[in-house]
Amino acid sequence: MSRFLTHHFLDHPASVDESYGQHARFAAGIAFRLFLASIAAFIHALVPSLFERTASTLITELHNRTHGRGQPQPMGSAENTEA
Repeated sequence: MSRFLTHHFLDHPASVDESYGQHARFAAGIAFRLFLASIAAFIHALVPSLFERTASTLITELHNRTHGRGQPQPMGSAENTEA
């Protein structure tokens, strides 16, 4: 049972260097932004002059926040330099 819990609740958050709580908060934030994007896209489908770029802008922002998470940062990158 312990391996089951570790596998399903801790392994993936650890792979992106987060605790379960940190990962849950991050993922919930992503879900909320996707929800907003879907509402904007739906309204845009009904009234094309509204929210013309909202959904695509939100999705681009989400991609930029999530792309490469858990990957080692190259030496000299802004995230890997010590002050």
